Amino acid sequence: MGTLTGGEGREAFSKNPIILLPMGSHEDQGPHAPMGDYLLAEKVAELAALRATAAGTPTFVAPVLPFGGADWFGPMVGGIAISQATLISVITDMVASLHRNGLTRVIVINGHGGNVGPIAEVARALWTEKKIVMPSLYLWRISYGLLPGLIGAEKAKAVSGHGADPLTSIGLHLFPELLRTDMIPEAQPLKNDSVLGLPYTGLGAASFQGAEIGLPMEYDDTYHQGVAKGDPKLCSAETGAVLVDKLTQIVADFSAHFASKVPA
Repeated sequence: MGTLTGGEGREAFSKNPIILLPMGSHEDQGPHAPMGDYLLAEKVAELAALRATAAGTPTFVAPVLPFGGADWFGPMVGGIAISQATLISVITDMVASLHRNGLTRVIVINGHGGNVGPIAEVARALWTEKKIVMPSLYLWRISYGLLPGLIGAEKAKAVSGHGADPLTSIGLHLFPELLRTDMIPEAQPLKNDSVLGLPYTGLGAASFQGAEIGLPMEYDDTYHQGVAKGDPKLCSAETGAVLVDKLTQIVADFSAHFASKVPA
């Protein structure tokens, strides 16, 4: 959308096409990967839009929202995040701008965990107030589910995690010139595997008698330079290629499905 002229835009948007709204973050992704994971979300959205349009569902990509909702990654020097409340306001205003002029078929393409809550909040308000559906696809959550079927369960278990897959392999495929393969670190155990003497189960969570307990923490309390349990040395451009192909097909297929259920 950002590269269309005003005249091209008036023509292209006159029939209320599908609009993909990519979002990501600017945070620590490991010593080897670009901090801007929004680049990956944006590129996946672009490839999916091309695929959907070629298959008969006109689809456009809105300018990417590069700053994610603040969650666990504040200690990273150079990182930029916005509060959850501010992000809700930003998404609300972006979507309202599109809706004002008749672009109501918006799909969020998300690339950051800290965005999930604000996206859901805006989507809930749109539904309760206007009965407008705004779906979202969280790319990395989808990718974690895809990896075992694409590369095998054992390798997926070894390579999955922040600072490793899916982002490193996707980056090696889409932006090999930006990945510092000479800086890919060796796999290491977590700095701390317990919080309050309880087993660590994920950022902001530990286990007590089998129950998940929410606890405040930041990523560098447990991660090594942005890398969690996954081994980034097992990542590859080949894995990234199959992931991107699958992700773009899912987004393109869903765009067609959404268009069929929500008439222009």
